[in-house]
Amino acid sequence: MQTQTQTSSTSVADTFPIKGTDYVEFFVGNAKQAAIYYQATFGFRWTAYRGPETGHRDTVSYVLEQGKVRFVLTSALRPDHEVARHVATHGDGVRVLALWVDDAAKSFEAAVSRGAKPALEPHRVKDASGEVCLSAIHTYGETIHMMVERQDYNGVFLPGYEPRSNEFPIEPVGLKYVDHCVGNVELGEMNRWVKFYQDVLGFKLLITFDDKDIATEYTALMSKVVSNGNGYIKFPINEPAKGLKKSQIEEYLEFYRGAGVQHIALATDDILFTVDTLRKKGVDFLYVPDTYYEDVPERVGAIDEDIEDLKRLNILVDRDEDGYLLQIFTKPVQDRPTVFYEIIQRKGAKSFGKGNFKALFEAIEREQEVRGTL
Repeated sequence: MQTQTQTSSTSVADTFPIKGTDYVEFFVGNAKQAAIYYQATFGFRWTAYRGPETGHRDTVSYVLEQGKVRFVLTSALRPDHEVARHVATHGDGVRVLALWVDDAAKSFEAAVSRGAKPALEPHRVKDASGEVCLSAIHTYGETIHMMVERQDYNGVFLPGYEPRSNEFPIEPVGLKYVDHCVGNVELGEMNRWVKFYQDVLGFKLLITFDDKDIATEYTALMSKVVSNGNGYIKFPINEPAKGLKKSQIEEYLEFYRGAGVQHIALATDDILFTVDTLRKKGVDFLYVPDTYYEDVPERVGAIDEDIEDLKRLNILVDRDEDGYLLQIFTKPVQDRPTVFYEIIQRKGAKSFGKGNFKALFEAIEREQEVRGTL
């Protein structure tokens, strides 16, 4: 089977309109220290806080923003809390992929009527800055989609949060928005979750990659990409494929103890500046050998960037029929080899860097070998 770009005939319209990614919430062991990491290295601004000082006794949450990217880092204050259990099982990881919608109640009702499992019934919360409506449904693993309706709210984030600001200078690195979020699921589960997004949320199938597209000498995986109607939300979903050794997906599933968000792709308009700044701040990236760059001019054609600059920063480049893209991947940002980030700049390209798959996964295999998990 070859790579295919397709639009599902069963997904002609969104179940409900989605304006974009509202926020991504991580459950972490130490939110204060994690927040400092994202401020100091990725250049996020601290904008809001909820915790004991604001009357919230069970958890603390730090809201960080850059461009249109909003992260929420949440930790438990007691060991029997759901957040603490989640961290004990999965390590630091994504719990909530929040969707910005016009009507959280109607969105919830539509999704549940099409087969979604409820996670949070629609309810309104308010403070002096207005009110929001929130609802949520379950997706793969313990990940949930929160639906956020906020047109009647003018506060810093959500009711119960108070404004905060950085206590040390912050240097933004040029991150603009969430380009896509990738989920890893167990063998045989990819098609089930693709069908979920098609049937429940009205997403369309964009691209299919099989184990011949995404394979090295030792490992392989399969992936399908689904997207909502306006293209603001894109979810690649991966599952392992048979290989000689343990694939990166199998490693993730082992350490995360189940399905979950593998990586978040963050868009920039100047990847050379973004990556150079991140490297200087101490962010670790996967390494691709210099030989990768020998055939870039023939494979990709003319690009605006100097190949030597890409080589110096280890940035990958690929082209499709609409243009080209530049991308690079961090190493995992916590001790477990689970969640990592992709930095991506699109110059017309709408694809996901198929031409880089082999180099990328060989780089991941080198890290797996060092960890003793290949």
